[in-house]
Amino acid sequence: MHSATHQAISAVWRIESARIVATVARMVRDIGLAEELAQDALVSALEHWPTQGVPDKPGAWLTAAAKNKALDHLRRSRMQGEKLEQIGHDLEAQEALIVPDFVDALDAARQDEIGDDLLRLIFTACHPVLSTDARVALTLKLLGGLTTHEIARAYLVPEPTIAQRIVRAKRALSEARVPFELPRGAALGERLASVLEVVYLIFNEGYTATSGEDWMRPALTDEALRLGRMLAGLAAGEPEVHGLAALMELQASRTAARVDAAGRPVLLLAQDRSRWDRLLIRRGLAALAHAEALGQARSQPLGPYALQAAIAACHARAHQAAETDWARIAALYDALAQAAPSPVVELNRAVAVGMAFGPAAGLEIIDALRGDKSLQGYQWLPSVRGDLLAKLGRRGEARAEFERAAGLARNARERELLLERASEMQPLEPPP
Repeated sequence: MHSATHQAISAVWRIESARIVATVARMVRDIGLAEELAQDALVSALEHWPTQGVPDKPGAWLTAAAKNKALDHLRRSRMQGEKLEQIGHDLEAQEALIVPDFVDALDAARQDEIGDDLLRLIFTACHPVLSTDARVALTLKLLGGLTTHEIARAYLVPEPTIAQRIVRAKRALSEARVPFELPRGAALGERLASVLEVVYLIFNEGYTATSGEDWMRPALTDEALRLGRMLAGLAAGEPEVHGLAALMELQASRTAARVDAAGRPVLLLAQDRSRWDRLLIRRGLAALAHAEALGQARSQPLGPYALQAAIAACHARAHQAAETDWARIAALYDALAQAAPSPVVELNRAVAVGMAFGPAAGLEIIDALRGDKSLQGYQWLPSVRGDLLAKLGRRGEARAEFERAAGLARNARERELLLERASEMQPLEPPP
């Protein structure tokens, strides 16, 4: 019985922890303290629920318990003066005095407040005062509900390193007196870009792991999808939020087809598209249409995430690889290169151009990138060049490029794939 209750508590915590931390953080204005108080509420549930039973509204119970603990902390800290007077006039704090067993359902207005709190939490966890690594770790901990052990395992980093990263991130936010609030005006757009970047970094690490033995880490893609869907609901008027959601849904739809029965990578053009998830494709196409409509209403061109989603949509709409509209994909990469220029975008554009207009055209773009210092250790540059050379019949050069790419790869599955491509580039025997 207790085991089933503990499983229920774990499930509720994974779903509700971000909302609880966000709600308490608005009261105490400190993310680290808010997380501690939320954890105290979790301990209360572990103490009471096995004997009293899981309440009808477990999320509301935990939220109310955490808020009561927040008020207790404020009282103990001798903050009854101006702070408690302010809280006393706040309906949110008044609700915290309700005994958890008698918490009623949250109404629509309260749900809006929770949405605002979650947005504040996301923007605070992704504040520019933190390094990218710290933002990712803190976001996964607070909003993804992952444990320190799970984050460390996902990123192949020692658990103490992740723990220190999270502790330092919370300390940095506190020492910098980062306000627990939504940025306004131009700052909103600047900070939103950081939030979207962190979510997409998490997704990409799950979609194609940079190192380790596995090609993918589904737990990370799932968490990124959950965060993306959450953002799409909380920042419903922002086109790029829906663009990112669309991009992740469409890419995630290919998950089942991206590895074979032995866990080896299967590249896009060789995938069995009947295994693509049609529900995720529908969700992705709907999110992309929404992003496009919002952009048109503002007379704005598609942003980088929406453009990448539009590229992914071209693949999703092609039931067979041969049906892919490569000319449109190349045009979308042209637009992406204007909106967010980078060597990686140019590399991907070379692939599309090579497919649409022939390998020689793609190779011309690739060769212009070979001197770019930022791509010197990037295995996909020699890999793409090797593929284009192979199509041109320059097998010896292709083999050398695939071997060079394999030497740069840190992911074991990726390295195996590239060495296999190299072995296929044996010189053709002359006809008898």
